[in-house]
Amino acid sequence: MAEVVIPVAGMDCGGCVKAVEKAVGHMPGVESVKADLAANNATVVYDASIVTPTAIAETITRAGFKAAA
Repeated sequence: MAEVVIPVAGMDCGGCVKAVEKAVGHMPGVESVKADLAANNATVVYDASIVTPTAIAETITRAGFKAAA
């Protein structure tokens, strides 16, 4: 498993944190995700043979936030 910390802009409440965690958590290959409102990022543990940090960032963006891998 690999781990990446992705900066996430636009989270301003607990609901935003849950939205990011739900969107990324449903991705194939994602083992765990923990969004941090105070740090404005998401830490994701994932299987690098199934999913990439870029794809994770794109999923966060589609959920309505700004993310960059």
